[in-house]
Amino acid sequence: MTFKKTVFANGTRIVTKSVSHAKSVSLGIWVDAGSRDELEKERGIFHLIEHMIFKGTGRRSAMQIAKELDAIGGFSNAFTTKEQTCFHARVLHKHLKFLTEIFSDIFTNSVFAEEDLDLEKSVVLQEISMMEDTHDEYVQILYDQSFWSGEPLGRPILGTKETVDTITRNQILDYSSRFYSPERVIIAAAGMVDHEVFVSYFRPFFEPLQGNHNGLVARPIPLVTPSVSFYPKELEQVHLCFGAQSSSLSGEERFAEAVFNTILGGNMSSRLFQEIREKRGLAYSVYSYQSAYTDTGAIKIYVATDKEAVNEVLELIGSLIRRIQKVDLSSNDIAAAKDYLSEGILLAAESMNSLMIQLAKNESIFGRYIPQEELIAELEKVALDEVVDASRRVFSTDNVSLTVLGPVDRGSMLVDPVSFS
Repeated sequence: MTFKKTVFANGTRIVTKSVSHAKSVSLGIWVDAGSRDELEKERGIFHLIEHMIFKGTGRRSAMQIAKELDAIGGFSNAFTTKEQTCFHARVLHKHLKFLTEIFSDIFTNSVFAEEDLDLEKSVVLQEISMMEDTHDEYVQILYDQSFWSGEPLGRPILGTKETVDTITRNQILDYSSRFYSPERVIIAAAGMVDHEVFVSYFRPFFEPLQGNHNGLVARPIPLVTPSVSFYPKELEQVHLCFGAQSSSLSGEERFAEAVFNTILGGNMSSRLFQEIREKRGLAYSVYSYQSAYTDTGAIKIYVATDKEAVNEVLELIGSLIRRIQKVDLSSNDIAAAKDYLSEGILLAAESMNSLMIQLAKNESIFGRYIPQEELIAELEKVALDEVVDASRRVFSTDNVSLTVLGPVDRGSMLVDPVSFS
């Protein structure tokens, strides 16, 4: 595998990783802008722009864009996160030049027509309704709103029905002009790709672009508001999201926290999965995961269970965390978690899409390519006492929040879910 990087004079970065055995190429155009960069009254605008990018340019209608992308097979899509927006596709190598031309056109020449905006708002409003009906996802959005209360990081990526409905074409043009500037753009590709040829495809489209000359404004570090929040709703199950603040994407403690998270609830042999599902049958879905950003992060636990089992489940979660904090761990536990994480890194290297994402994120966060071997070496350095320290640092009494969605209220809680010694 060969990594190469080119930076245009306007700041646009192009990074590629050539994989000799690949037949396909995964391409992503990334913008350093997401929902945490929006104003309160314009929540959801970046996600709406992501939709509108595909609705037509000066040269192509929305139908033409769809037909041309379908004609080259493969897969194309886009997504918005709290910090980035990405337009991506995977095609056979022979279609790469045509794909770059289509993506360059929609990225630099979208017209954002008024009539398309009205229609796409309706689509996004349906998406918001669907999200609110997807309770395992919705409880985690509600958790963020409480945990990052009053902070842009706590806002839902989709926005709200009220804010999306009032977004205007002029606001979209303003945001796309200010944030979709060349110094915020990373173009990444992995697979059967020749770097210099790939750069030549994008040069006529992206090199002439002018920046907004405002530079990249630093995001204020968000404050957390630990709390217990209830959202009563008549459902078959109670959905719980329990978590606490942790390291950022570049934090020195992130490797120890990754090992801790794996042991706690990151796979099928984890303590949460084994104790709550396998031994007691209290849940079908139970897991923990890391949710990290450029300047902060969280480790969260999700469980769906019967309302009669809520207290028992919360007591078990607290007990399992406290056991780790009291060094109920062995060197074998640490080694198994490291192996699981290392194997995941190596398996991801076989996916062109995963490689493309890794390229873009490494460039965005660290400004350089980080080989898989370096990540695995850092994991191997993690010691047992560092994992214990991570568990104590993350899950301390004044750092923990709980969000409950379902047919329960605060009066039915018999245990203190946020008490840690």
